[in-house]
Amino acid sequence: MERRGLDAHGYFEREGSLGRVQGEFRDVVAAARERTAEAYGRRLHSAYLYGSVPRGTARPGRSDLDLLLVLHRTPSDEDRDTAEVLARGIDEDFAQIDGVDLLLHDKDTVLSEEERFDLGWFLACLCTPLLGADLAEHLPRYRPDSLLARETNGDLAALLPRWRAELREASAPEEYRRLSRLFARRLVRTGFTLVMPRWGGWTSDPTEAAEVFGFYYPERAAQMRAAAAVALDPVEDPAVPRIYVEDLGPWLADEYTARHGTKSPRPARTTPEERPSAR
Repeated sequence: MERRGLDAHGYFEREGSLGRVQGEFRDVVAAARERTAEAYGRRLHSAYLYGSVPRGTARPGRSDLDLLLVLHRTPSDEDRDTAEVLARGIDEDFAQIDGVDLLLHDKDTVLSEEERFDLGWFLACLCTPLLGADLAEHLPRYRPDSLLARETNGDLAALLPRWRAELREASAPEEYRRLSRLFARRLVRTGFTLVMPRWGGWTSDPTEAAEVFGFYYPERAAQMRAAAAVALDPVEDPAVPRIYVEDLGPWLADEYTARHGTKSPRPARTTPEERPSAR
């Protein structure tokens, strides 16, 4: 029987492990571990990898390195500045990665009730421990149900105005490239979680996610397959992210709200840029 990322009881199996990291990326991971510990010292509770590197599907020179850092206390401006320096340094020193995405949170937020089916799920199911004590031990097990769909990606409608503003402010090719990847990744993930409860499983592979979505929404299948391709290979054409904010995004937001509802409000302490679903 096909497990689709779930165990025999229908719960998520944690994806990724340090053992799956390909040889080309092991020195990057080692540097990230060492530099993170040095940069944050006792302020750091734990650090995690997520994305293609711990899944063993990263492509040299094309994939980015994704890190989640959890501090003992609420991150300060100094902590955020440290994160920017840390991410930039790793990106500049290792040609085999194309950028570093670094999420910064505190322990109380990760374990909070309001984050249980968003940030908590993300850490427990999609993140691989790199440093410190694993907070997944304090979180429940998860199923691919409508509650999880709502709380992970049920805020696309609220996110679209910010995307439009970012697109209006962009002018350079590298800015369009960054936005095309950011928007495409989120739309593919949202399209997949829209149908996740019906499909009854999980995948982080954008290509597979788009195919699963297309089975339930054939009229939008070609658009989602194209978005999955951009998520893997971002483009500099401004027309691509424009279509996302003018057509695919609004349609998807309306359909998502109709099927799963709207994500519960979050405290101001958690900004959209710090949320895994915004990546």
